[in-house]
Amino acid sequence: MSSSSENRVGVGQIYSALVALRAEPVMDPETRPDGPQPEDRLRLLGALLAAVELEITAATRIDDEFYQGFTGVIGGWAETVGADEAPAYLVIINRLQRTAVQMMQPEDEEKRPGQAASVAAAIAGADLLAAQLAADYGSLDGARHSLNRAEGSLANIVVGMHVLRVGLGDVED
Repeated sequence: MSSSSENRVGVGQIYSALVALRAEPVMDPETRPDGPQPEDRLRLLGALLAAVELEITAATRIDDEFYQGFTGVIGGWAETVGADEAPAYLVIINRLQRTAVQMMQPEDEEKRPGQAASVAAAIAGADLLAAQLAADYGSLDGARHSLNRAEGSLANIVVGMHVLRVGLGDVED
């Protein structure tokens, strides 16, 4: 089971896509006189991902019509990823992990318990999908390891929710 692309996209192609979306990052002419280099690939992919996510966010609204736009986005995503569940799970696991990292702000954990609980929820989702995928492929140790992490995250979700409720005055500490 591999999540790597068989037809790996080059740095120039990624940069061209960013230019087409009017989202190309500024490259330092002193360190990159010849433009983006192979070592810039992941940074450029991240920039492309952000540009596409911003385009999707702008194109879909959170109201009654949201699901119409959302259905189109999911349909295009599913057509591209294909019918094999394993790559789709791996992409979603990666997305959930990135989401958790993007939401993390350790210095605010005590001040923002709802945010900390949200990070734990994203991590729990990733770990539960990873556990299912590992179980599907016969890796019982991998499934158990992922389930252990998910259980820890679930405890963090409950604690964060409680701390937030205490802060709101809904319950006593």
